[in-house]
Amino acid sequence: MIRKLTAGVAVVAAASVLAGCPPSGGGASGGGSGSGPILVGYYGDLTGPTATFGTSTREGVDLAVEEINQDPPLGRPLEIRAEDDQGKSEQAVSVVTKLVDQDQVVAVLGEVASSNSLAAAPVCQRANVPMITPASTNPQVTQVGDYIFRICFIDPFQGSVMAKFAANSLNAKRAAILWDAKSDYSKGLRDFFKQTFPGQIVAEPSYSAGDTDFNAQLNAIKQANPDVIFVPGYYTEVGTIARQARDQGIKAPLIGGDGWDSPKLFESAGKALDGSYFSNHYSAESTDPRVQDFISAYKKKYNGKVPDAMAALGYDAAKILADSLKRAGATDGPKLRDAIAQTKDFAGVTGNISLDADRNATKPAVVLQISGDRFKYVETVEP
Repeated sequence: MIRKLTAGVAVVAAASVLAGCPPSGGGASGGGSGSGPILVGYYGDLTGPTATFGTSTREGVDLAVEEINQDPPLGRPLEIRAEDDQGKSEQAVSVVTKLVDQDQVVAVLGEVASSNSLAAAPVCQRANVPMITPASTNPQVTQVGDYIFRICFIDPFQGSVMAKFAANSLNAKRAAILWDAKSDYSKGLRDFFKQTFPGQIVAEPSYSAGDTDFNAQLNAIKQANPDVIFVPGYYTEVGTIARQARDQGIKAPLIGGDGWDSPKLFESAGKALDGSYFSNHYSAESTDPRVQDFISAYKKKYNGKVPDAMAALGYDAAKILADSLKRAGATDGPKLRDAIAQTKDFAGVTGNISLDADRNATKPAVVLQISGDRFKYVETVEP
């Protein structure tokens, strides 16, 4: 990761020198000019292994922008410039460099995967272009610099939510962890779960994203006889892990984090995840009028599709950006950065959002249970 980040930043710096231009500073010309649309960048995985994350987030952003442009900030409509990073960290650096240096966007929305956000965030930081990640939960993301924000909870909270849920609601005394060694997201959740779980961690084998055979790891877990198995990974592997666990006769429930949230999960898991649980950012079963209005608008725009949490977070991220533009009264990087940092009690679909001094959101999590082909609301956990 360090090598990739260093190489990416070096390429960006070299490109700026060769072009004879300094960092854009938030689109001083183009997207930040006093007339015409306000250009906003979006980057995500639209065609790669976690494409449902990027697609859902983009759909949420686009719905929000349609609504925002009915009364646009500064009297200028927002225009989204979207880029596909294919779920690759090196590609994330490349497309965000393009958004910042060529398109001269005033802000960037993205990414979902923490590893990709960590790779691209330095590009925004050095150019003084605010970046808002809707869903990257690894704590290190906003530590890149003071122009990097997130509107989701972070892994110390999410990991502790599931550790306490396992102990208190599932009465688990022994837990196993099966985690993705290539993922900053997965490693972070593993660490925070271990720190909080009051019982015994009896096994913690790892896998790598893209693996399809988990039988050796699951056999080791089976021998350890856990009460619960924490799988802090993405939907791309979780369904297969669940099927192979049930094939081995493992009956312990699986629990996980927001990386499970995708309609593709049911395709790969079948019934193997019935009775399992994961933490998430919102529930479509909420009776909150804000949530139901969002769901109705989303279903109308996207042919009846029910929005997942990534769509809701993309929607909230775009709305917070528009609100910050209005409060800033300008599009230049420092003023917009300060306005985003001052976000307090913003009424979002995923809860009331306040950003703390580290530019992280303070907000609740929900625990959902998988039942058939739906996610059933179980409980809300306040920060």
